[in-house]
Amino acid sequence: MRSVSAEDINKKIRLTSFEDFDIVVGIGDGGVVPAALIADHLDLDVDIVKINFRDAKNNVKFNSPKLIDKLSLDLKNKNILLVDDVSRTGKTLEKAKKILKGNKITTLVMSGKADYSLFDFKECVKWPWS
Repeated sequence: MRSVSAEDINKKIRLTSFEDFDIVVGIGDGGVVPAALIADHLDLDVDIVKINFRDAKNNVKFNSPKLIDKLSLDLKNKNILLVDDVSRTGKTLEKAKKILKGNKITTLVMSGKADYSLFDFKECVKWPWS
């Protein structure tokens, strides 16, 4: 298992050229810390949508991602940066996009398939927040 430091993550965030967004939305649990880091870097508000698909050991828990807790804000007609830690199948991001319909959604993950992917790891990763 590969380990990634908070310093490495912050460096990647600083080196990324982001478009303009209205808000950052993190997917809980894994996307909470990266969303907060990116929102701080971009000086934007952050909200969290909790969606669960896998357990703590990364095993599939449900047949499809399940909404556990909704957003605190009612977002419409916003340009949203949707953030998660890892996306392999894209199912969790797709579930979040459906929840956020009516907005322009751009996705970002620490590793995997998204509009922005800060790292390109094939193996499991030990993130500083996990």
